[in-house]
This record gives sequence, structure tokens and C-alpha cells, in this order.
Amino acid sequence: MELFAVFDRCGRPIGLRPRQEVHRHGWWHKSAQVFVFDGQDRLLLQQRAAAKDLYANLWDYSVGEHLQPGESFYAAALRGLREELGITDIDQLEPLGGERWVEIESEQHADREIQQAYRCIYEGAIVIDPTEVAQVRYVERDALALWLQDAPQEFTPWFVADMKEFSPLC
Repeated sequence: MELFAVFDRCGRPIGLRPRQEVHRHGWWHKSAQVFVFDGQDRLLLQQRAAAKDLYANLWDYSVGEHLQPGESFYAAALRGLREELGITDIDQLEPLGGERWVEIESEQHADREIQQAYRCIYEGAIVIDPTEVAQVRYVERDALALWLQDAPQEFTPWFVADMKEFSPLC
């Protein structure tokens, strides 16, 4: 059972809760996102695996990782790169802005996250974890903008929201 540290609306820790309860009850928890670019300035997207509990088969960040209790945003981002994509040789992650509080609600769940996003450049091999990722694809910025405009339902809602905020920075 995966446990998340949960927080009140002021960011004070209030305990540990199982993942499913956190999303069902909408407790605040922490996550890190990574936007991976190649040397041609294309963004790596991952398609979430079919067995994911939220937004299965939708396109998403290069990496999105919930923090383990006591883990830093940076450590979670590096762990996500390693676990989801097999990337172990990143020299530097560049923060995109500061810590953000993000709420995404649907009929099935309320996702309330305290987030930190990063970007990096990587051109090595990618080995996906099929329990997390169905496939990956590098996409040019202009092509991604058109894809998001034409078919936003093919992406996770948090990715759509973040691309509006981060696209100038990414």
C-alpha cells in the first residue's frame, strides 16, 4: 500500500494516508513533475499505462511523481526519471518557478497537490516501466500546441493546465 504524507490548507503535515484515500477525499499531498527535452527542443511525453488508477491511457508530463513521506521534490523528480523512464544520468534539473498549489476535481476524485516542476535536457536511452507508462514520444512545441488545441481530451487535465502556465518557460 502506497502512503502519502498529507497536509492541511496551510501546508502543515497532518499524517499519512493511503493513495486511494488521498485522491478520493481530496487531501493535499506533494508531487514533482519533469519536462524532459531532447537536443532538438522537443518535449518527451508519456502515455500513462492502461492500469493507472487516474487518467489511464492519457498523455502526460515526461514524468510525474508523488513524493514519498519525507522526500524532497528534487529527489522525487530524480526517482521518477529512474523508475518510469530508466534515466539515471541527469546532471541537473532546472526548477520551473516555485512550489505551486494545484487543484483538479472530477466526479471520481479531487486531486489537490503541492507541486514543483523541473525541466532538463536528455538524449540518452529510455527504458519505460510498462506498469507506469504505455509509450513515450518526443513532440515539437508547435505540434504539441496544435495537438492540445485539437484534442485536449487526450491529455491529463493537469498537463493541459500546466502547459498553459509553463509553455513559455518550457
